[in-house]
Amino acid sequence: MKMNERIPSEPPLIPPVAPEVSRPLWSVMIPTYNCSQYLAATLQSVLMQDPGPALMQIEVVDDGSTDADVAALVASIGKGRVEFYQQPENRGSLRNFETCLNRARGKLIHLLHGDDMAGDGLYAVTAALFEQYPEAGAVCTGYSYIDEAGNFMWAGNTLLPTPGIINNWLPAIATEQKLQPPAVVVKRAVYEHLGGFFGIHYGEDWEMWVRIAAHYPVAYTPQNLAAYRVHTTNITSRYFQSCQHIKDIATVINIIQPYLPAQQQRQLKRKAQHNWSLYFAHTSDMAYHKYNSPRQALEQALQSFKMHQNKVTAYFVCKIFLKVLIRYKQGGK
Repeated sequence: MKMNERIPSEPPLIPPVAPEVSRPLWSVMIPTYNCSQYLAATLQSVLMQDPGPALMQIEVVDDGSTDADVAALVASIGKGRVEFYQQPENRGSLRNFETCLNRARGKLIHLLHGDDMAGDGLYAVTAALFEQYPEAGAVCTGYSYIDEAGNFMWAGNTLLPTPGIINNWLPAIATEQKLQPPAVVVKRAVYEHLGGFFGIHYGEDWEMWVRIAAHYPVAYTPQNLAAYRVHTTNITSRYFQSCQHIKDIATVINIIQPYLPAQQQRQLKRKAQHNWSLYFAHTSDMAYHKYNSPRQALEQALQSFKMHQNKVTAYFVCKIFLKVLIRYKQGGK
């Protein structure tokens, strides 16, 4: 694997922490790139739960942001408590995640993107779940979606009514994305075993959750302990406007097949294609209205139908096509 690849073609190796290094329980690693307007809230959501440096490493890893002086912002909010590392050049999100994992000293890693938030109690509750279920490679929690101003939008999936190990998690997570990164905590030893994020920019977290589920039990609590921020400048939104997200998910669906039992691969692949096609078909409306991109909306609807032919994807192809046609006849672009 070439170390200068922005998108690693295979999982980057995450070496163990050197034996002489003093290790806290936690590493809260915060990758950032041009999300400085949200970073103060992200840091405060962690600092309000800070158990102290002996138990928690808190570090911002910046990928060459140009929107603000991130070092100064971290120093102002963190007041010496938050470590800061600046990439020597912009390396892309996957390489920045890799740096986060390699710099993490703790036994448990929370990869908290610089625009998301940790909910009150996340660290105490997930640490207790790891104690209760030592076989778990990861713990995930309930979460909510918030807007640019931090207002609640909607709640994420509820996977279990009460805390515990998720049964039959591999086939469930292999057919659709049920998590968001701020709601997942992973043992560093798991990353050392399986490697880091690779292959694509959109859906790299889904691939990781499937990879973990193929090797380890995963514990869960329905408590809402994390917030995923929806805004127009994050990677997800940018990829929606280019349709690259559909191509990336198609790639992930192929990548994860070897993780699955051979006798279930065909069925689970088809189900994943079906589920994702519905999601992309419905969000073609968002591309049309929210991003004012009729051509991209039509392309997204067409790509969703190509991924899986069904009544819903066919409906949205027709719907978006008619909208674009009417707009064109009315003099729109």
